[in-house]
Amino acid sequence: MTACQGSAQAPKQPAQVAQAAPAAAPPDAAVDPRLSDAAFATWLEGARLDAAKRGITAPTISQALGNTLTLDHRIIEADGRQPEFSNTFTRYLNSLASERRIANGRAMMEKHAELLARLEREYGVPGRFLVAFWGMESDFGRDAGGYSVVQSLATLAFEGRRGDMFRNELFSALTILDRGHITLDKMKGSYAGAMGQTQFMPSNFLKYAVDEDKDGRIDIWGSVPDALGSSANFISKALGWNSERTWGREVRLPKNFDLKLVSLDVDAKETMKSLSEWSALGVTRVDGQPLPAQDIPASVVLPAGRNGPALLLYDNYRVILKYNRSAFYAISIGHLADRLIGAGGLSNPGSEGDPLRREAVVGLQEGLVTLGFLKTADGVMGSGTRQAIRAFQLANGLVPDGYPSRLLIGAVHAKASGT
Repeated sequence: MTACQGSAQAPKQPAQVAQAAPAAAPPDAAVDPRLSDAAFATWLEGARLDAAKRGITAPTISQALGNTLTLDHRIIEADGRQPEFSNTFTRYLNSLASERRIANGRAMMEKHAELLARLEREYGVPGRFLVAFWGMESDFGRDAGGYSVVQSLATLAFEGRRGDMFRNELFSALTILDRGHITLDKMKGSYAGAMGQTQFMPSNFLKYAVDEDKDGRIDIWGSVPDALGSSANFISKALGWNSERTWGREVRLPKNFDLKLVSLDVDAKETMKSLSEWSALGVTRVDGQPLPAQDIPASVVLPAGRNGPALLLYDNYRVILKYNRSAFYAISIGHLADRLIGAGGLSNPGSEGDPLRREAVVGLQEGLVTLGFLKTADGVMGSGTRQAIRAFQLANGLVPDGYPSRLLIGAVHAKASGT
């Protein structure tokens, strides 16, 4: 559904929500000649022919892919930009599941209670999760993106890094226009082409978007029923939401808990055990009460390291990951959904701390490469780097939580430099 394939350990604001479009693109002389306006015009001629072969009508092709369509270098820059910071879990959670968003989300649940109840009956996705996605993706429709979807997709298809994917998305967008669901001037979204209040990519719109308000067209930009109904259909049918489960819960670990059992990968599948098995290892609810007496497969994660919250994650966590592949995002969606129905904040939220700058991440990775725990330094605090951190911790008698604390970084640099 979304344009984003975020990293679990270097999460960002949902990529589906576009920033306000910045000002003018640079002249041809300032860019790669392969990405010149002249080259784009030639590419556009071929795109028009291809669109016609795919059955897009001539009026739509003329309007959407006419000579007034220009290459937007800002989109190419945004798509290729490396994140400057690797955010901390607590800072990310406090931003995305803020008190303001919780209050607004509760108001939306009350306002749309009848709609949400109907969608849960029809699709099996609880209303609190739909509202959580809605809030995270567009702040309940307030910021669904200001980029022209056609211009964004045409620019990225031409640029070529993921050309085939964006070319197909472009033709899907043209099909949506052809069917009269939205007009070209109102087809706005993120810089990567995700559209509407819950940020659908055009191909998924064609497969899963629904006319929930029964007015004859699907308007995920202006119709709350269409936006939430489409998301419920997508989450249920495409992503595989389990209506009998929640996403996870905060738990309490015993003092002697073996931290090697904590999952570090994005999918949190390294160590899967049933709730009864985790209970036998001393894991309890956060209030000390026993875990539910069910054999649900689950995994333990420490998103902020040993000094932050411990979470037990179920399969629906991985369903949320399919929406936006960031562990921080998926946990924040689940936490926000819980808060919307009255749950309290995390008992141990951890310290916000300072985000790691990209150069600090590269420096840490270079130290781990020097010590033989990592192969390359790419500046992304992903699962591979966290696995390397854990290996370093185990080799040096440190607590193996796989977390890049300042003390850990200092220890790696000291070992790598021989001091």
